[in-house]
Amino acid sequence: MNVEQLIQNSRPFLDYVVEWKKGLPSIPLAEVINHNPASVAVISVDVVNGFCYEGPLASPRVATIIEPIAALFQNSYTAGVRNFVLTQDAHPQDAVEFADYPPHCIRGTSESDTVDRFKSLPFFDLFQVMPKNSINSFLGTNLDAWLEAHPQVNTFITVGDCTDLCTYQLAMHLKLRANARNQKIRVIVPVDCVDTYDLPVDVAQNIGAVPHNGDLLHHIFLYHMMLNGIEVVAKVG
Repeated sequence: MNVEQLIQNSRPFLDYVVEWKKGLPSIPLAEVINHNPASVAVISVDVVNGFCYEGPLASPRVATIIEPIAALFQNSYTAGVRNFVLTQDAHPQDAVEFADYPPHCIRGTSESDTVDRFKSLPFFDLFQVMPKNSINSFLGTNLDAWLEAHPQVNTFITVGDCTDLCTYQLAMHLKLRANARNQKIRVIVPVDCVDTYDLPVDVAQNIGAVPHNGDLLHHIFLYHMMLNGIEVVAKVG
């Protein structure tokens, strides 16, 4: 199959995915909380300087989600939510992941720091910050133990970057972990609070990197999360 055939065969599906995303509803935060803020957690992944402002993997696209996430944090806190978790890259200098990605977010550097906008929130001291060394927020972290210690939490609003990498891994792990335990939970991904980076083919070839179509992968991975029972919505608010 050549490119033209692939595009032609995929066009009806891609048209469907684009229209699906355009039609996503916004849901009220009050409906999510449902008079029980203790049952809700907001988990943000990788909203750090190294993916927003500085370093080889920083992306202006990703930086645009900072304000919507900060607003979600504030609105959730005002509504009584107190469960906030930040999982974020903090790699050792010899991280084996650097064979696949340029060295980034090394422990102790400003790249691995939470963005200042989150730190400025007056309730930032409630945030559980969990450093991680892979794109999966559960591997080698305290997140699973945190879930065990908070059995009352059954609704997870999952935000951050990148849609097709760490955000996808986090949302899917939450959902599949619950499925394996036969537990009914809600995993909600608001589109205004997630994004991924874009690296055009010509630019990638010039720097010896792997191309990454941000728009296509953003759409496809949002759709794939929906296929697996994750609630993908335009916005929670």
